[in-house]
Amino acid sequence: MPLPRGGPPYLMTEMIGAEPALAGRIAERLQADPALTAVTAALRTAARDGSPIVTTGCGTSQHAAMAIADLVADALDRLGLARNVTAVQAFELSRRVPPRSVVIAVSHEGGTEATNTALATARGVSATTVLVTVSDRSPGAALADHVLCTEEQDQSWCHTVGYLSPLIAGACLQGALIASPPDPGALQDQLAAAADPGPAERAAAAFANVERFVTVGSGADFAAARELALKIEEGTHLPAVAHELETIRHGHLAAANERTGLVVFLTDPENRGEAVEERAFTVLRAGAALGMPAAVIAAADRAASGHDLATAGWNAIAIDPTLPRAVSAILASVIPLQLLTERLARARGVNPDPIGRDDPRQAAAASA
Repeated sequence: MPLPRGGPPYLMTEMIGAEPALAGRIAERLQADPALTAVTAALRTAARDGSPIVTTGCGTSQHAAMAIADLVADALDRLGLARNVTAVQAFELSRRVPPRSVVIAVSHEGGTEATNTALATARGVSATTVLVTVSDRSPGAALADHVLCTEEQDQSWCHTVGYLSPLIAGACLQGALIASPPDPGALQDQLAAAADPGPAERAAAAFANVERFVTVGSGADFAAARELALKIEEGTHLPAVAHELETIRHGHLAAANERTGLVVFLTDPENRGEAVEERAFTVLRAGAALGMPAAVIAAADRAASGHDLATAGWNAIAIDPTLPRAVSAILASVIPLQLLTERLARARGVNPDPIGRDDPRQAAAASA
């Protein structure tokens, strides 16, 4: 249990502040790690042989695994290799792991039961197993052929470092696959470009009367939308649900009203600018018709107009042109979604660090 704090700065606050420099450290270590070379070789072989590549995890780690799948797929596209890459939740993957696949699991501390079961099942069908985790001394590490160690331990249970760390591992994998490693300084700068808490504070104020949240994204932005929904529930104790950009338009808004907050992600890592923007504005117009306060977390080079629809603010993040778009876009939303959660928690007088488990009922539910 994280040590209790009566108010900010919370441990979560400090973890967010540490993330830009932390990203640089992780990238430097991983790019010198022979395990990265071994995993890269396994991925290239799988792609050339047409074997499946599967990423997996639970909770925040699952969302990071979704982003890693997008980064690996982007690299294979650049190489002209088959793109047989999927992200599967760990419990579901444990039911059936494709034989001769490469399974990349994410588990912050390496002790998640469902993820370790998936790794064990993968070994049983001759899959190559990879674990992205803090340390190679965990139960999960013993089940992996290769371990990518981030060596950075999150101090808050409302994981922020636990989300970013595997994303940096994914960026290093992407760079190794295309033989163009990301500059650790550029990764650090991309995160620092989004570290201004002002937009999160203004959005939290605009969401003062909200009772539930809906978060929305397309492609890799959907992983960020899911992570924000989880963070809001963990850190502020308000209900939240994530939908894909098109899916929300097909019935889900019937449950929305002026007490439903809307957050739209628009970093557009797949460079489908006009189509994604058109859908995003449709969702924002629908939200406006329902009186929903709305915030947008977007790349600065997307959607020059229409910001008036974001009544809770439009957070435009500068994109580092020296990084692959898939990498910079995925990293651009990390700190904004975390800061939004932390400022919402402040506004509600909630300590996000214990994710509610300082309440005996929540603790009992977690261990049930």
